[in-house]
Amino acid sequence: MVSTQPIALKEWAVAVEALRSGRQILIMRKGGIREETKNFQVESGSFYLFPTYEHQKKQWIKPDDQPELDKTLENWSVRDTEVTIRCYAELAEDILIDNQEQLDKLSAFHLWTDSFAEERLKWKRTQPLHVMLLRVYELAEPARLPLLADYNGCKSWIQLNSSVLDGMERTAVLNDDDFQEATSKIKSALG
Repeated sequence: MVSTQPIALKEWAVAVEALRSGRQILIMRKGGIREETKNFQVESGSFYLFPTYEHQKKQWIKPDDQPELDKTLENWSVRDTEVTIRCYAELAEDILIDNQEQLDKLSAFHLWTDSFAEERLKWKRTQPLHVMLLRVYELAEPARLPLLADYNGCKSWIQLNSSVLDGMERTAVLNDDDFQEATSKIKSALG
C-alpha cells in the first residue's frame, strides 16, 4: 500500500536555511546509519525538508556560514516537542560522485568544509555520494508539527504524520533563470 502521508528528507537546519535563502541548491547524501536498505536511495522526487540539529558542528561548516549555524541553534533544545517545516523541495538532479577530484570541484557550492565533504565521500566507500540538486520552495506559513518518536534516529527519509501541510502554498526560492544559472554553474564545474 502506498502511503499518503507527506514525505520529508532530514537535513541539518543550517543547510535547510542555506537552501531556503537560495545560497545553495545542493545537498550531499550517503544515508543514515539506520537506513532500511543500508544505502541511500532517493525515495521521492518531491519532499519537505525536515531540519535537524543534533549533529551540526561548527568545525564542519565553512567560517562564512558559521554565524548561520549559530542562528539555527539559538532557540533549539534537545527537549523540543515541535519541529518547524519551512521548505518543500523538488529533486532536479541526482549526481553520483565517486572520487575526491569530482567532490573538490563542488566546494564553492556548499557550506560544508572540504574535510567534512571528504568524510561524507569516504563513508561507505563502495557507495557513491549523492549530490542532489534541489529546486526549493518556501512555504507561505511555517508549519509547526509535533516532534514524534518516529522522526528520530539516523535515517534520511521520514513520513510526516500530518495533514497540516496539505495544500500549503509555496513560492520558489529562486526564479527559473536563477535556478538554471545555479544548476549550470555546478554542472560546468563538474565538466
